[in-house]
Amino acid sequence: MRYLGLDLGTTSLGLAITDKTNTLATPLKVLKFPKEEYASVLDELAEIINHYNITDIVLGLPKNMDNSLGFAAQRSLDFGKMLEKYHKNIHYYDERLSTVEAMNILKTTGNKNIKQKKVIDAVSASIILESYMKGQKNEK
Repeated sequence: MRYLGLDLGTTSLGLAITDKTNTLATPLKVLKFPKEEYASVLDELAEIINHYNITDIVLGLPKNMDNSLGFAAQRSLDFGKMLEKYHKNIHYYDERLSTVEAMNILKTTGNKNIKQKKVIDAVSASIILESYMKGQKNEK
């Protein structure tokens, strides 16, 4: 069992992966695509899923602060439907403020690339995945 975390934006997809023991979540990479052309990353995503023997996908669900689902959340739900063809377990996780948290982590670690979206998206995906994994352990 191995998890892949995803942070979907309008032009990029941040990826993070758990270690083989599902203890740590690590930023993996960011896939870029033309604005809202989500299907264009599916082939590369499939290669990553197969290469790392991914069993579960955790996709960030950007809820509004009032807990409602807006356009961004619908975008994630639609992307999740595209991922169903891989026959993996797909879990949605509330990602509110994950990008802000990622930026704060990068600031406190002295990362000079804080303004680079590719760094932020991968760290954000890692935060989403790690938060999901902590929630799973707390439920047991």
